[in-house]
Amino acid sequence: MLKYILSKLFGSQNERYLKSLNPIIEEINSYEEEFSKLTDEQLKQKTFEFKEHLANGETLDDILPEAFACVREASKRTIKLRHFDVQLIGGIVLHQGKIAEMKTGEGKTLVATLAAYLNALEGKGVHIVTVNDYLAKRDRFWMGPIYEFLGLTVGYVQHDMEPDERRKMYACDITYVTNNELGFDYLRDNMVLRKEDKVLRGLNYAIVDEVDSILIDEARTPLIISGSAEESTEKYYIANRIVPRLRIKKITEEEETEAKYKGIDIKKGYDAIVDEKNHTVELTDEGIKKCEHLLGIKNLYDDLTSDWVHIISQSIRAHYLFHRDVHYVVKDAEVVIIDEFTGRLMPGRRWSDGLHQSIEAKENLPIKEENQTLATITFQNLFRMYKKLAGMTGTAITSAEEFWGVYKLDVVVIPTNKPMIRIDHSDVIYRTEKEKWAAIVADIEQRYRKGQPVLVGTRSIEKNEFLSSLLRRKGIPHQVLNAKHHEREAQIIAQAGKLKTVTVATNMAGRGVDIILGGKPDPENAPHLICKDPNCNVEFMHNKEYHDVVKLGGLYVLGTERHEARRIDDQLRGRSGRQGDPGESRFYVSLEDELMRLFGGVRMSDIMLKLGMKEG
Repeated sequence: MLKYILSKLFGSQNERYLKSLNPIIEEINSYEEEFSKLTDEQLKQKTFEFKEHLANGETLDDILPEAFACVREASKRTIKLRHFDVQLIGGIVLHQGKIAEMKTGEGKTLVATLAAYLNALEGKGVHIVTVNDYLAKRDRFWMGPIYEFLGLTVGYVQHDMEPDERRKMYACDITYVTNNELGFDYLRDNMVLRKEDKVLRGLNYAIVDEVDSILIDEARTPLIISGSAEESTEKYYIANRIVPRLRIKKITEEEETEAKYKGIDIKKGYDAIVDEKNHTVELTDEGIKKCEHLLGIKNLYDDLTSDWVHIISQSIRAHYLFHRDVHYVVKDAEVVIIDEFTGRLMPGRRWSDGLHQSIEAKENLPIKEENQTLATITFQNLFRMYKKLAGMTGTAITSAEEFWGVYKLDVVVIPTNKPMIRIDHSDVIYRTEKEKWAAIVADIEQRYRKGQPVLVGTRSIEKNEFLSSLLRRKGIPHQVLNAKHHEREAQIIAQAGKLKTVTVATNMAGRGVDIILGGKPDPENAPHLICKDPNCNVEFMHNKEYHDVVKLGGLYVLGTERHEARRIDDQLRGRSGRQGDPGESRFYVSLEDELMRLFGGVRMSDIMLKLGMKEG
């Protein structure tokens, strides 16, 4: 009840705030006709005028309406996109140092140009932070013409750039960069001996795209610059040979609680206990004795041999809690981590405390030495150093309390330009995974036969490839998108809205690229596919096929299981129903799914069996 009252109160507060911006929006709109009559040179001259106003003591707030109108006109002339009123609201929210929650397809990338241009006029630099190199480069060249037309410089940072090139990019008025590159550049700058060797010029104003991913999901992820430490790697191979000889039991929280209630010693007869939910490992007394025997030592906890406890525990975690094609892939004889939240590979990142070495031993790969930390920082601490911070995402309201508590950032829900008409169906729950997968394949086949495009979200590469094999057996053509095929991501997603297209993707599909019904228009290579019907009232460029897909109900998003973070599910749903398009979504769940199993699914499954419930 309290949550309901608070949500109603929050909603009305959000509405009051949006209402207070109406006079500013009206002022911006009042300049549109006047600015449309200016020549290119006259419009470009506005930037110098704004800088003069600031030099004469005016504030950014004073020049905001005219500056936003200027950006809108420049955008129309350069990239043929006009900012909607709701996008102007988003721009004001970003300028005021808040988080703008905007639904997928509402043009967050274009919104950022408003606040970025305005704040860049101070000459102190603006960083637009994205989640990967592809988006940083794409957005720089997509939005760059707006800034350049108005006389500002634009840069972007990529993983393989040298320090001199990075320095040049950060010296631009506006720089597109990933959170990882920004963090490591900050750490390296703090290690240089000469000031002129630094690449950054200060942390002034940042607009963080996908802000929930960077400031919440990865907030406490440490960025580490390390140097090699002298330590024998042979112990990890030895521990890897010992683990298969131990009797190990995986338990859930439910099993542990039940054992305590019934007075059962859950450790009896086992050498180690693995807690799946908390990701912990505990060696039992029997396990300690067995390890001492197998290692040929008297005391596992002796000062000279105590590191064995840690190494064996990490090896058990590597075998029982970290799985290939779920948590990591093996690529070019290296263990590469998969980001749990984005589904992308993170080359160069390593798990700490010997875990990465234990996984390398498990996979029979060359073991790299444990490193010693030379410099480290978390994203949370990095972004709190900015003088002004703002963010955009499609799913922030669920973390509003955390954003305020940690960063003092308010979340403002921006209304959609057109009403959202996507249909979100209730979850379908099955007792076993086998039943669930059968139902999923049947649903996909039905949608495919009628021609409706389907986007399927899976939690791991393993499940992604498993579903792909089931669809192949059924003869259903489909595209597979996961961290192993990330090179084709933009191409696959661009066509995911075409008729009779089935796309099976990991979390990668949840962010960054819009799915346009009927496929992404290509005026240069496929102009004959673009809709040129004079009676068509769709505001954005689209293919003729768009109208057929709309009749079929739009893009159907199918989730194959729930994620612990609700935002990840919301992001997947958000791929459908963009800019007033129709769409549908549904999640399939089984009591054997990891999330359900950890939170009591086994007991529920037993109850269903006792009640005589049949398969399906």
